[in-house]
Amino acid sequence: AGPGRAMRAAGAARGAALAAAAVTAVALAVAAWRRARPVREVLFFPSQPCCIEALLAEAAEPGEPARPCPCPLPSGDTALSRLVRRLLSARRSLDLCLFSFSCPQLARAVQLLHRRGVRVRLVTDAQYMGLHGSQIGRLRRAGIQVRHDQHSGYMHHKFAIVDRRMLITGSLNWTTQAIQSNRENVLVVEDAEYVKAFQDEFERIWEEYNPASYIFFP
Repeated sequence: AGPGRAMRAAGAARGAALAAAAVTAVALAVAAWRRARPVREVLFFPSQPCCIEALLAEAAEPGEPARPCPCPLPSGDTALSRLVRRLLSARRSLDLCLFSFSCPQLARAVQLLHRRGVRVRLVTDAQYMGLHGSQIGRLRRAGIQVRHDQHSGYMHHKFAIVDRRMLITGSLNWTTQAIQSNRENVLVVEDAEYVKAFQDEFERIWEEYNPASYIFFP
């Protein structure tokens, strides 16, 4: 009876090990499938004020323990924090086409990407880039490439392209007023067809707004 009992126990152990391995394999497959799924996300504003210090710290020094922030704002999951996470996912390039940009938190995220070696290009509206609170001058001083229109119509686009693979677009101007007070929407998608259309538009405007072709004295 002793050897038979031992064989049964060994068989049960092997069965349990195989079952555990199968569960692990399924979990890994599901995780890989989730990672492979293209991004499809809709963000609605206004967003509650939130602290993004932990997000910025993680992006600046991956793996380092987060230092507590003394500000009284919560650091929970909000539309703004999700938008910042999407921007900070950039590894190679970030192309911005924005009518108005005065949100300091978003400007800090863009500057961090620039310092990290991400190529950042920004197209904006000539009239609104000079308004009080605009972050355009700050970004320019940091060394980020900025171009603006030179005609009477507004450069009214509001979109960003991350690594030429993810499109962020919607009604939202990147201003604190819009983020905290306005009814706005932002669509985040990884769709090659849509990304290409917006990337082509960005490149067309980028070349049109090349300072070398400006006419200062018509």
